Amino acid sequence: MDLYANLKKGEKGAWVSIIAYVFCSLLKVGIALWAGSEALLADGLNNMTDVVASAAVLIGLRISRKPPDQDHPYGHFRAETIAALIASFIMLAVGVQVILQAVPNAFARNTEPPDWLAAWTALFSSIVMLGVYRYNYRLAKQVRSQALMAAAQDNRSDALVSMGTFAGITGAQLQYHWLDPLAAVVVGVIICRTAWGIFREATHRLTDGFDQEKLEVLRSTIADIPGVEDIKEIKARYHGSSVLVDVVIHVDSSLNVLESHMITEQIESRMVAEHNVNSVHIHIEPDERLVQSN
Repeated sequence: MDLYANLKKGEKGAWVSIIAYVFCSLLKVGIALWAGSEALLADGLNNMTDVVASAAVLIGLRISRKPPDQDHPYGHFRAETIAALIASFIMLAVGVQVILQAVPNAFARNTEPPDWLAAWTALFSSIVMLGVYRYNYRLAKQVRSQALMAAAQDNRSDALVSMGTFAGITGAQLQYHWLDPLAAVVVGVIICRTAWGIFREATHRLTDGFDQEKLEVLRSTIADIPGVEDIKEIKARYHGSSVLVDVVIHVDSSLNVLESHMITEQIESRMVAEHNVNSVHIHIEPDERLVQSN
């Protein structure tokens, strides 16, 4: 399956997340306002930001599917990274708002705990999001989509947040009234932390950052290919969910053009099969050690 087909299939996971988040956020906010639960309200607002984040993934995947044109010869794959960056700003704003609203309530003398319905709503939502996580995780592994895998991890964190909300509301029912607003503060912190993680990853990729350990794995794969005498230089960068690799290799100077080309074909095939690298720019130079020995 090619990259564009993977992007199209990955849109199904984004739609599943959007539908689940819309349902859960409306349910939580409605029940929270009726039952008087700060924690459930914060959880519902968290899911509203997740709707935006999932929509950003969907929009990014769709724009990324646009073929290369005169202004974008490398394609539009970075659109999903830009969309994730925008979503991180929105999530950070909501997280700060949740914390600012919950902190004063933690010190208020409120003797009326939230209704039990709020707790069961949080537990039900957690089960729903665990199901969405398992679906998106499997789909992301199948289509090799880093964006969808990130969305799946967000699904799992939201399920854990809802479990924490359930625990906080349950504690409030046991006369530990401060547990409900405290759970809201924890949810707000988790929202901000998730936003920071998305922001850091997006900016790292947009500035052509790449993990050195992953780069060494790519180097090792190329070095094991018969005919590659040495690797003079190797660089890699993300282009959306795809990876672009530039490598300069040394080969035996006695090889003809066809033999050298066969080596590049093997490199490209191994990169796609083993590392999902869709674009490899290979520059061939004669091995200076072999030239000097001759």
